[in-house]
Amino acid sequence: MLEVKNLTKKFKKFKALDDFSCSFDNKVYALLGPNGSGKTTLMRCLTGVYPLNNGEIYYNGEKITKNKSFYSQIGYLPQSFGMFRELTVRDGLKLIANMKELDNEHLDADIERVLSLVNLEDKINSKIGSLSGGMVRRLGIAQAILGDPKIIIFDEPTAGLDPEERMRFKNIIRKIGKDKLVIISTHIVDDVENVCDDIVVIKSGKKIQSGSVDEIKELAHGKSYEIESEKLDTVTEEYAVLKTYEQGGASMTVFVGKKGLPYKEVQPQLDGGYLCALKDF
Repeated sequence: MLEVKNLTKKFKKFKALDDFSCSFDNKVYALLGPNGSGKTTLMRCLTGVYPLNNGEIYYNGEKITKNKSFYSQIGYLPQSFGMFRELTVRDGLKLIANMKELDNEHLDADIERVLSLVNLEDKINSKIGSLSGGMVRRLGIAQAILGDPKIIIFDEPTAGLDPEERMRFKNIIRKIGKDKLVIISTHIVDDVENVCDDIVVIKSGKKIQSGSVDEIKELAHGKSYEIESEKLDTVTEEYAVLKTYEQGGASMTVFVGKKGLPYKEVQPQLDGGYLCALKDF
């Protein structure tokens, strides 16, 4: 179990994390929050990139600062990922393996395994500089799971990926997420629905809600509405639009707001529950 207790991280007077506490088991978690909410700061604290101002992080009951092997058990894809362009894919992964101090005996087989998972096995001898942006992102996923780490952290893993690449990422998570602790930091709800077990919602450096996908979705129960788009300006209460679509030649808008508004209720969705948590509906 990974436990974050009362974690605060400051940059001068700005609190990127403010008394943040959360526990993570062997599941796939989504860390959901808008840009600037503290997601990347938390990822960097967990991976040892940032020192802590206040609070502690424990792994299996022991402070990670006293657990010399902790960081060797983490696979990490940072928000901005790059490798030496002149290296081949194979040599780039060997370099990462050397930095992770992985066992060389089975390294070639492990490299082939992770490249197969991200559908890059045919690029093993290609120069990294010849890869497309989506392929480089997939290579970043491959290096994160190299060595079969117990904890895998992805920071905005689908940034810049097209829909096909995003679907491929979801499939990868389904394959590797068993018996591991996986944390996916993102602000895109579609990236985590049907993939994650639990969701942690973060805003302004604080955890404001957590629970299973169904529990977060239920936050929008009785607060999800549908209205003809042309009548949306008649809604005087605070609301957040989820989507607009065509129905019978008319444009319809689905939105969330306070409970009990005089509009047609619809089934709650995950993005609605997320917005209800953010906006305290």
